[in-house]
Amino acid sequence: MIHITLQKELIAAHGTMLLDINIDIQRGSLVTLYGDSGAGKTSILRMISGLLAPDKGSITVNQKTWLDTEKRIHQKPQHRKVGYVFQDYGLFPNMTVKENLLYALEKGQSKNTVTELIDTIELGDLQDRKPEKLSGGQKQRVALARALVRTPEILMLDEPLSALDNTMRAKLQDYILKVHKQYNLTTILISHEISEVIKMSDQVFVIENGKIKKQGSPIEVFTTKQMSGKFQFSGEVVHIEKEDVIYIVTILIGTNFVKIVAEETEIGTIAIGDKVIVASKAFNPLLQKVH
Repeated sequence: MIHITLQKELIAAHGTMLLDINIDIQRGSLVTLYGDSGAGKTSILRMISGLLAPDKGSITVNQKTWLDTEKRIHQKPQHRKVGYVFQDYGLFPNMTVKENLLYALEKGQSKNTVTELIDTIELGDLQDRKPEKLSGGQKQRVALARALVRTPEILMLDEPLSALDNTMRAKLQDYILKVHKQYNLTTILISHEISEVIKMSDQVFVIENGKIKKQGSPIEVFTTKQMSGKFQFSGEVVHIEKEDVIYIVTILIGTNFVKIVAEETEIGTIAIGDKVIVASKAFNPLLQKVH
């Protein structure tokens, strides 16, 4: 279990903002911080990692105290087992892929860790290249591998996929889910993409002006009613066509287009460009708009 309470006065776009959160995260889960830019999400990650000091708070990770302002406990960043992946990769340009990973090793740590990660994240063909010879998706895979070198207790992902196209984004999501499960990680993701959040998250915390306004599973957070079924996918409505008394709704799910037959009552306020969830019930697809 990870318990986090943090308070800090931050400078926001319209003056000062008091960040005040209280979060419990189950070990081994993948949670997402969701909200508008400037809501305090990145500041939360920075305080967890020790890069930013809170005014008041405590962080307990698997019964170990990383932070307790009342007891004046404040572990340095290098003593917190955190892996941090940024949007801008942060790779050393003068080092090859393998050298970037080796540099992240702790003193005395086996180099076999790097070999294993190169194999797991499929970097074998890239390991002798420098970052300038890599695509954006390849750089992000290297950044992910580097964050895992020290076997972190918490993997933190600060919008790492936002600069990638949809195809590459979907592939990187799969890599993240793969290593999250394989290494039994506790992962905190920041994302603005609802379909990404639904695909990847066990739990979502909606952050507004430094406060948690809503929390729960992605379906609980983003829809107005419960949906059940053997499958659930999220996508974007790209076309709606009426045929007699029914509607044919075309939805972009990942890189695939799916056509769903819907009744007028299901369409409701759904429009082209809306994010929706497609679920099954008794072999009939159901549509639910997400907010």
